[in-house]
Amino acid sequence: MTQEQIMLLILGVVVAISLVVFLIKLFVSPFSFPYRHIDFDITSKRQPDISDYIDQFLIDYGLDYFNDSMEYLKYWQSKCEEKIDKSLFKKLRRKQYLKVLDIDGYFVFRLYRMQTRYTQRNYVRSSYKVKNIVHSYSANYNFINERYIALSEINFECTLSNYFSKQQRKLMTKELRDKIAIRDNYTCQKCGKYMPDSVGLHIDHIVPISKGGKSIPSNLQVLCSKCKKRPAMFFMTKIEGDKTTQEGLCLKCAMDMNIGPIKDMLSKMVIQKIEREAHA
Repeated sequence: MTQEQIMLLILGVVVAISLVVFLIKLFVSPFSFPYRHIDFDITSKRQPDISDYIDQFLIDYGLDYFNDSMEYLKYWQSKCEEKIDKSLFKKLRRKQYLKVLDIDGYFVFRLYRMQTRYTQRNYVRSSYKVKNIVHSYSANYNFINERYIALSEINFECTLSNYFSKQQRKLMTKELRDKIAIRDNYTCQKCGKYMPDSVGLHIDHIVPISKGGKSIPSNLQVLCSKCKKRPAMFFMTKIEGDKTTQEGLCLKCAMDMNIGPIKDMLSKMVIQKIEREAHA
């Protein structure tokens, strides 16, 4: 083979490789959708509900992360549009861009468990952890925003599933009880008795569960054993700025506070009782 033939062969190989590279760059999409992944560790959790984790994330961090992510998505879209405009194959690039565009699934929530694996080297066995995704859920911004609005209507006090749960007593966890005790400084909200050792301390629902009360911080209070025995008969709604709280009053407290409407109600009850006794 002559030197000229070798040069032509090399040139042919270079052209073939260049053509392959060109075709790859032409048909392989240059676009990659920037999904936003939010992972939750459910190691040692039984039957977790991913919606509870989404709600808790919104309660803890609000919409800041999602708003920033939407701004980045707009930036990414503008860059893709610039790339399409500069391309010689606009129609192909537009098709590739639309294929990867997934705004409805932009936010990906994933549940994972940490699993222990083992490896052996030089007869020595050692363990290591791996992250195993067990469930994922994709959502768009509208879904997140609607859930955020629903949580704001219950003052971000708990997840939506907990708020509408029919098993409110089961939601009275030790963690919630401790939180209320610390908030109320281990002090009875009726008589002011201080119980730092928690002896005789009760966490009580202001509006009873039987009357539609929820196991949420605003509807829970610390009571001593004595005040616990005096059930609330009257319920008041206090509005301070944007904050709304419920307060339950037993008969004695209602009389001591001398509140006009309650006083009138009690007076009518006494009159009716006297009239019944007179006609008896």
